[in-house]
Amino acid sequence: MEITSSEYIASYVREDQCPQGDMPEIAFIGRSNVGKSSLINMLCDKKDLAKTSKQPGKTQKLNFFIINEQWHLVDLPGYGYAKISQKTREEWSKMIKYYLRNRKQLYVAFVLLDARHTIQKIDEEFVNWCGTEGIPIALVYTKTDKVKKEELDYNIGKIESKLSAFWEELPPRFLTSANTTAGKEELLSFVEKMLNT
Repeated sequence: MEITSSEYIASYVREDQCPQGDMPEIAFIGRSNVGKSSLINMLCDKKDLAKTSKQPGKTQKLNFFIINEQWHLVDLPGYGYAKISQKTREEWSKMIKYYLRNRKQLYVAFVLLDARHTIQKIDEEFVNWCGTEGIPIALVYTKTDKVKKEELDYNIGKIESKLSAFWEELPPRFLTSANTTAGKEELLSFVEKMLNT
């Protein structure tokens, strides 16, 4: 698949405000500062489609983009952002979980994991929650260009070993870099496959 057009539509604070109809949706979610906006911009070949920031917590709503006039890309707020109130954190969590549980148009959610680290408790809990809820996900390792291959293999091995204790079969996984565009073709091919099933 090649993305030839991508455009921001609107942001919503509740799932029931999101666009109606049956247009497929592909969601992106991850811990704050995992490189979500950069990855989305790389996939769409646009520098500032999704707003990037050195400050985590930039994405605060369900941000909708229309891609190739055929499907919606949904940028979800990052989870685990510490510098907000407990109340706001709970509201974000509620909004994200309600969307993932109830959105009939959702084909898959890409859960982004920072390849520079081994498993973070919050990532493990979120991935396993998706499994419990039956939410279709794929794992996307970001920032793979920031670590040497040995460290990358070690980190991914530790993460997947930990997740394997919970999952009978691990979700599909992709290795990406917003800087080098690694994984772009594989991710878009996967999206195309999902949309055609």
